Amino acid sequence: MTSLITLRAATPADIPLLRHWDEQPHVISANPNDPWNWEADLATSADWQEHWIAELDGRPIGFIEIIDPAREESHYWGDVPTHLRALDIWIGEASDLGRGYGTAMMQLALTHCFADPAVTAVLVDPLANNTRAHRFYERQGFKFLQHQRFGEDNCSVFRLSRAEWQQAMPGQIPTPSASQSPTPPG
Repeated sequence: MTSLITLRAATPADIPLLRHWDEQPHVISANPNDPWNWEADLATSADWQEHWIAELDGRPIGFIEIIDPAREESHYWGDVPTHLRALDIWIGEASDLGRGYGTAMMQLALTHCFADPAVTAVLVDPLANNTRAHRFYERQGFKFLQHQRFGEDNCSVFRLSRAEWQQAMPGQIPTPSASQSPTPPG
């Protein structure tokens, strides 16, 4: 039997699980200075952000946040062009790392981002010292753009353009189906 990873909108019912994942050492080390306010984040229905839970055959395994960085309220990304998306992605439990789930989650997230024809590129901002994440993003086709300080964190910004995504995945770009594509929140 083939396992299927799907995305569904995160809901307030996921808050205990998200808090648990926030306490995992591998999540803390990748994102030590980014406290999430899950109640506020999941209660917000802003059209510039999406929160997804990745599930493996119905079992929650990870989280994805997709934002429009030009419209995000805190201006975390600073002055950026329109038509971009930025994402955060992580696996919740250490036992699920290194099994290809992150790659499948990323492919679904990128397919979702680029389903909007106006989106020209996707940004990620792993910590500068998180070389494992850098290699992961590079395997997905992302290119290093610059080092940038976000709050207390020294980060490496990576960018994947629509053209680079299409070139990196010729013939492998998944076509979203009802079971694979996220269901829009709301």
